[in-house]
Amino acid sequence: MTDLAVLEEKVRDSVGVRLFTVLAWVPERRALRRVHSSHPDRYPVGGEKTVEVAAAWLERCIEGAEPFFGRDAAAVREIFADHELIESLGCGSIVNVPVVDERDGRVLGVLNILDAEGAYDDGSVAAAQALAPLAVPALREAVGGAR
Repeated sequence: MTDLAVLEEKVRDSVGVRLFTVLAWVPERRALRRVHSSHPDRYPVGGEKTVEVAAAWLERCIEGAEPFFGRDAAAVREIFADHELIESLGCGSIVNVPVVDERDGRVLGVLNILDAEGAYDDGSVAAAQALAPLAVPALREAVGGAR
């Protein structure tokens, strides 16, 4: 099993990151629960996002299992209620990659990778997608195993 701190370092090396969190999907509450954070003082493990998550984002990342790429601060502001905190950390670009369980195709959660505006491109999204499977074991555990 890949520890999420090890995954964070891999993301840092191959994609680049200022803020990295991993969220587990809790479908019965339509909530995302934070299971890892590079900034636990601002984004503590155990924190949840529910109503502030944009419906279009949920449809794309969770229901559609497709990544979301917010190229600039305007895109971040449009989707995320906590955009002021995101911007205060120097972040203006985001890549969200769903973590999909290869056993059943279920979305277990999402990697949130943020950096300065203009830091990411389509290649960054592809690199993040290649790393997402490393989070499967930890997210299986976080969401209660195979169910």
